[in-house]
Amino acid sequence: MDPQGNAIGGGARIDGPSVQARDVHGGIHLHTSSAPPPARPPVPRQLLPVSAHFTDRKRDLAALDELAAAAPLIVVSGPAGVGKTALVSRWLRGTAGGEGGGDRFPDGHLYADLRGHSPDGPAPPTEVLGQFLRALGVGQVPAELAEQTALWRSVTAGLRLAVMLDNAYTAAQARPLLPGGEGSLAVVTSRARLTGLRTDGAVFHQLGLLDWEAAVELLTRGIGRERFERDEAAAGKVAELCGGLPLAVCLASARLASRPRQPVRAMADALARDQTRLAVLTIEGETAVQSALDGSYAVLDEEAARLYRRLGLLPMPVFDTCVAAAACAVSPEEADRALDALVEANLLEDIGPDTFRFHDLVRLHARGRATADESERTREETLRRVVDWHLATATEAQRRLTPAQAVLERDHLPPGLPVPFDDDAGALAWLDAHRTGLMAAARCAADHGWDGRAWQLVDAMWPLFLRLRPYDLWIEAHELGLAAARRAGHPAAERQMLNCGAIGLRGAGRTADAISWYERSLAAARAACDAREEGQALHGLGGCWRDAGRPREAVRHLEAAIEVWERCGYPRGAALARIILGEIALDAALDAGADSLSGAGSDPAPGAGPVPDTGPDGAPQPGRGARGAARAVRYFERAHAGLLAVRDPYDAARAQAFLGYAHALAGAYETGQAELDRAERTFAAAGAVHWQARALELSGRAAQAHADPETARRRYEASLALYTAAGSRDADRLRQRLDGLGQAGD
Repeated sequence: MDPQGNAIGGGARIDGPSVQARDVHGGIHLHTSSAPPPARPPVPRQLLPVSAHFTDRKRDLAALDELAAAAPLIVVSGPAGVGKTALVSRWLRGTAGGEGGGDRFPDGHLYADLRGHSPDGPAPPTEVLGQFLRALGVGQVPAELAEQTALWRSVTAGLRLAVMLDNAYTAAQARPLLPGGEGSLAVVTSRARLTGLRTDGAVFHQLGLLDWEAAVELLTRGIGRERFERDEAAAGKVAELCGGLPLAVCLASARLASRPRQPVRAMADALARDQTRLAVLTIEGETAVQSALDGSYAVLDEEAARLYRRLGLLPMPVFDTCVAAAACAVSPEEADRALDALVEANLLEDIGPDTFRFHDLVRLHARGRATADESERTREETLRRVVDWHLATATEAQRRLTPAQAVLERDHLPPGLPVPFDDDAGALAWLDAHRTGLMAAARCAADHGWDGRAWQLVDAMWPLFLRLRPYDLWIEAHELGLAAARRAGHPAAERQMLNCGAIGLRGAGRTADAISWYERSLAAARAACDAREEGQALHGLGGCWRDAGRPREAVRHLEAAIEVWERCGYPRGAALARIILGEIALDAALDAGADSLSGAGSDPAPGAGPVPDTGPDGAPQPGRGARGAARAVRYFERAHAGLLAVRDPYDAARAQAFLGYAHALAGAYETGQAELDRAERTFAAAGAVHWQARALELSGRAAQAHADPETARRRYEASLALYTAAGSRDADRLRQRLDGLGQAGD
């Protein structure tokens, strides 16, 4: 089917240009542009690495094999530090067919830490579903949990995945994250038994403590056979005093390994002095961890100990070298050395390239040490530096990617760290990879009363929202930013939050809410005599009323926006409003029965575009589509010229795509297709997958209206491939278009 080696079958994976269009008859034709198609995401393999010191658990591994044969959902429970994560990771990588990307789960392994006992609270299901859907190539994730859950189950219905939900707090937290279909396996780990998942078909495995022999073996692997044999009795005593808790044994062995001249007997004596408290070991084990952590912390050098304490304060669940450097006000090189020391001491988990996290018990200990050993002022300064680093770096990304939006002031202190990207692609990738940390920083700023930093972080994340459209995050962030701007008494920021938040609400299909936000923004802009913001609110209302099927209201607001913007000297805004006026003109030209993209909820601003009419048998009727198209051409020509004049090539390409479509419907078919091809190439080069797909779709519609079904099919198929890769709801519409073409040709 494709020269890059597609394969079709159960749990099929298709790489390279591909088409799924129900039944396929005859040859496959793919439209290609001068720019390469967007890269499909790799098959996710997210399972955590397993320590080389993993010991024993043969009976537990065999039990999991048996349970997996009986049910697609397994709950592994046990006390903190008993090794649930290590066991399940090892099993999924090995026995369950995951080692080396085995055959049982060809569509991938997904992992999420649900942070059930994190001091900052459990991870919300919307956060995890967003991560999972994006990992599977869904570009546009709905904002609401119910929609996310439905999409998640639809996407996974035909896949064979292994999903590890680590550290769950309740059954309700895990339930929305269970994949659909029968070919996948979900494994949930928790301190609680989560018997509520029994109704979801779960089977259960309780993980106990290591027996003495296994604990001794684990300790020996950490300190070396020779050292163990020099004092077997003392080593056995250390293993005994760790109570069979793997985390405690690992901490003790790491401490011994870092002090090669210390007799093992000294460690045994130190633990024995705490004998009374260690009696609790057999119940939950946390006391053993506390004792081992105290010992491990005591022998850290000053630099590593300071980093340990300050990382414990952070609100983000994972962090990198730059975050660590900001926390301690040191260089990345110094932070890297201290991170290495913490990893060596088993106090920090290295979970990927420059990505670290704490075990939740270790995080609690680190935070406790920070409370005991750092002043309140130092703790606050640590958090402020980390917030400022996120704000400064996101601001650099915003200035690079959307300079027209970066107009409001910033009041962060320069962190003195290098910017971790040097081009547009790197800036967007950084925003995407740090979206969770950025939101955690914004929440932290709001919680500490740093309201300026809170709304500024939201504002700086604009390129992430505009390019990648994570509507759930978009809406949450602007609700937070709006409240912070109000508390800060910053009217301009409040209007910015209202306008940008409304765009997200509109894109998520919440048109009524978007209208409410725009109306509040309009009132605020008029009260402040801010003509530019007044025009922005009027423009947004015009798009919303078009979405709501009220074109007269839309035209009234858009013409008012143009008048305001031309009066205050903002030609870019006037050009954007003319794009939507052109779309409305095309809607009218195609009669009341034409279906429009504006109701698809796929594009926040401006709206989308019309669909050429077809007769009862699906055959195109180009004459009907030509009425009024000349008027639309004039709107789009002015918009295109205006956007080029202000050096906005991205929006100019949007105007060009609609201009090409309008030309084709007005009778200049070849001219229109040439314009559409140029716009599509611009979007492809910019990595704007959604608008590249839109341009191809409009090209297909133009061909359909011109009675050229073969060209229409090729363009629809190419558009569908892009929409599908981005996880867009527009893909369903394209499938219907292709079905209609097939019926018309039967």
